[in-house]
Amino acid sequence: MGEYSMRDAIQQFLNKSRLQNDIQVLQIEEVWEKLMGKTVAKYTEELKIYGNKLVIKTSVAPLKQELLYQRETIIQRVNEAMGRRLIHEVEVK
Repeated sequence: MGEYSMRDAIQQFLNKSRLQNDIQVLQIEEVWEKLMGKTVAKYTEELKIYGNKLVIKTSVAPLKQELLYQRETIIQRVNEAMGRRLIHEVEVK
């Protein structure tokens, strides 16, 4: 049996775990205000990840339209912040 560093062991566990999406959402939430600005962060009610899709929930109609318009920018910023191509699609609810 090979030896793993603690980091590698945790990463392997997370890759096989259902917790990975929750952890990724927490990481995105931590930088959301920096990525999108205070106003967007203030009115973002929820972030979720389903597969490679980031789902953003807000009840502010003008913000929904703006987020839909900025989908590609959001994908690029989130992926840069995460250090890999995690998000391929954005859905606004």
